[in-house]
Amino acid sequence: MRQLSQVSKYIVLFALAIFFLSPVYVILITSVKPLDEVSLSAMWTLPSALDFSSYVQAFNALAPNFVNTLYLVIPATILSALLGAMNGYVLSKWRFKGSEIIFTCMLFGMFIPYQSILIPLIQFLRTIDLYNTIPGLILAHVVYGLPITTLMFRNFYANIPDTMIEAAKVDGASFLGIFRRIILPLSITGFVVVAIWQFTNIWNEFLFAVTITNSGNQPIMVALQNLSGSQIVQWNVQMAGALLAALPTLLVYIFLGKYFVRGLLAGSVKG
Repeated sequence: MRQLSQVSKYIVLFALAIFFLSPVYVILITSVKPLDEVSLSAMWTLPSALDFSSYVQAFNALAPNFVNTLYLVIPATILSALLGAMNGYVLSKWRFKGSEIIFTCMLFGMFIPYQSILIPLIQFLRTIDLYNTIPGLILAHVVYGLPITTLMFRNFYANIPDTMIEAAKVDGASFLGIFRRIILPLSITGFVVVAIWQFTNIWNEFLFAVTITNSGNQPIMVALQNLSGSQIVQWNVQMAGALLAALPTLLVYIFLGKYFVRGLLAGSVKG
């Protein structure tokens, strides 16, 4: 009975895996089909011949926006992680009167929908001449990412013994000295978690990208939506573009996924 239970469990898991991976199968086979073989009735059938011209067409269309996304994601992720680390350090190891209120107010920012602040955000960016620029989009993502990065680092730093900080104070280390020489070297796992989280969210974000930027400054997700065209949709090119756009985040989780899970569990004991 025990073996039968194990077998039935694996059968259910295998069936669920096939169910959830079926869209990926459709995307893959559609992306390598010639346009005349792409139809709803032939959605599940294999192509008569592999045609990779859709990938060439999609890459040529998305390449400039891919570069824009790199200019956006890399500095926005680094700034979000550094500022979140500093906030988490202060709110976990240098608590002061009212720090819990400040932390609660920061967390409230996690629950503010993007749509509710779009108009004042765009007006503010116009005022400081950052509208329709990559730096303006970086600023929006850094500010909106501070609540979650602060929460992650605060929980992560809760596991660092206070005696270590107190010993550094006795030795005459300053606020920034402790952060640079003690906290940062111990934060590699936390930075990996935050970097993966922010990288994925910023890369896949669409609403800020489509409203704050236009013309040549748009990230890849906006260009992917524009790839569909206005009248005839080349679904093979669209599917190839979707795979190319998703490839960086997929590679990040393939190579760094174990560090992501390990880092999440590192802050699960205290905080």
